[in-house]
Amino acid sequence: MDVLVVLAGLIVGFVVGLTGMGGGALMTPVLVLLFGVTPLAAVSSDLVAAAVMKPVGSWVHMRHGTIQWSLVTWLMVGSVPSAFAGVLVLRALGNTGDVQSVVKTSLGVALLVAAAAMVYKAYTAMIARVNREAAARRGLEVVEPEDVPIVVRPVPTLVIGAAGGLIVGMTSVGSGSLIIIALIALYPTLTANRLVGTDLVQAVPLVASAALGHLLFGDFQFDLTASLLVGSIPGVYLGAQMSSRAPGWLIRRALAVVLLASGLKLLELPTFHLGVVILSTLTLGPLIWAGVRRRQGELADRAAGEAGPTVGEVPA
Repeated sequence: MDVLVVLAGLIVGFVVGLTGMGGGALMTPVLVLLFGVTPLAAVSSDLVAAAVMKPVGSWVHMRHGTIQWSLVTWLMVGSVPSAFAGVLVLRALGNTGDVQSVVKTSLGVALLVAAAAMVYKAYTAMIARVNREAAARRGLEVVEPEDVPIVVRPVPTLVIGAAGGLIVGMTSVGSGSLIIIALIALYPTLTANRLVGTDLVQAVPLVASAALGHLLFGDFQFDLTASLLVGSIPGVYLGAQMSSRAPGWLIRRALAVVLLASGLKLLELPTFHLGVVILSTLTLGPLIWAGVRRRQGELADRAAGEAGPTVGEVPA
């Protein structure tokens, strides 16, 4: 058993449990680039490990009631058959480098766009919150945002599941990252905790279907998968415990960082440069955000002195 693979599994498992994403987008590149595992073997072993790991995180969210079951149902209808089909498509294509490169590049760009969109949504929510606080300090009437109910859209949700399942079957990437991006776009009022819980649960049958296909037609390696599971199972449990109780703002920031890291890694940014980007984001990001918030607070205080009642907006 490889201790370094166990450690990698622990870290990635924690990220998956905390954010619902990052399993394939982080683990597969780690296995290929750091441990020299062949791409097909990395995809196969990662999916089989995920099929065991994700139910652990799902169980934690089920206990805390942070799952939107109606979304899970429609996602499963699309993703389960298409995930198995993705393995067959990969086998038919011969797992050529060109095919894998196009898929990885497209997904990497999508993850970076999603990270930018999450930052923008957080910015607009911060402006709305600062405006409400400024109005309240001056004794003005403030209408607090209400919890908007989720109205399920069956057909688009099914399409998201089918597209995500196909990509997962071919690359092991997307059961969290790709589908969670689409859910954010389709259901913007879904809370961060429910977003993570829903994505983890829908990923269970999805990765199980893809894993079955790779067990039959892929390059599954038992020793490699066992090492991943030894680290990832406790990691995903700890991450899920934190995400089910953590405040929404913390999970949203963690999601944005994971999206950024996953997207850059899929675009083959060197590990050293990736580390510099993530470290800079973690250190400079909060300082820049605090400065922007302080400036927005000054503007809001000035506007509240001149305006009437402020109506709150629904935060992202």
